[in-house]
Amino acid sequence: MKRVIYFSGLILLFSGMLSCSKDSDKSTLHISLTDAPGLFDAVNIDIQGIAIISDHDSVMLNVTPGIVNLLNFSNGIDTLIGTGSLEPGTVQQIRLILGSANTVTVDGATYALSTPSAEQSGLKLQVHKTFEAGVEYSILLDFDANQSIVKQGSGSYKLKPVIRTIDTAISGSIKGTVTPAGTLATVMATADGVSYSAPVNPDGNFLIRGLPAGTYFISVFYSNDSGYLSVDIENVAVTIGKTTQIGTIIL
Repeated sequence: MKRVIYFSGLILLFSGMLSCSKDSDKSTLHISLTDAPGLFDAVNIDIQGIAIISDHDSVMLNVTPGIVNLLNFSNGIDTLIGTGSLEPGTVQQIRLILGSANTVTVDGATYALSTPSAEQSGLKLQVHKTFEAGVEYSILLDFDANQSIVKQGSGSYKLKPVIRTIDTAISGSIKGTVTPAGTLATVMATADGVSYSAPVNPDGNFLIRGLPAGTYFISVFYSNDSGYLSVDIENVAVTIGKTTQIGTIIL
């Protein structure tokens, strides 16, 4: 169904939304860290970087380097340690890169933890998860401190990490095409009074990312000689972890 829109302010919507599509064809990844309760006073891990290895490239996530005491994040508590955008595809491996300031505190005494491999190439965690464009994902690193800290015969301690990865999708997306290509247009998806929008690129394609699960009302806003108009589509379902394809919309 086409509607004529009579307010000139719609052009501001077009221009404002054009800047929102920069990474719309990518996946978004959040990495968090948690710990099984440990028997130590503190387990301090020196996090310096996170590399994501996929089937076609390697990406360094945005990480604030620093020390994390694992024992502060147990019993359902976690902390965000890295975020970034990835090309769609299969993520094969996460590499958690640690510095040299890893320590464990036992009965009030603090000992250095040796982690030679993690300081160089990173702790290698196998994932094998396929990421779709426009979908946000979260991977939780469940770091088992008790199994990861090994006391040596000399009385020193070594870090041999035991980490379980738990991955979940936390949003869905809507993808489609507008014809004729080259039309200046913006697509808006609305559910429960909240709207999300994305511009249509010069090839006529669009993707609205980061959508909670629900049923959406879609409006494509554009202009021609008749003024500002919209084409509407009702009852578009979004599922977490999936991209809903709505096909071609004729303006």
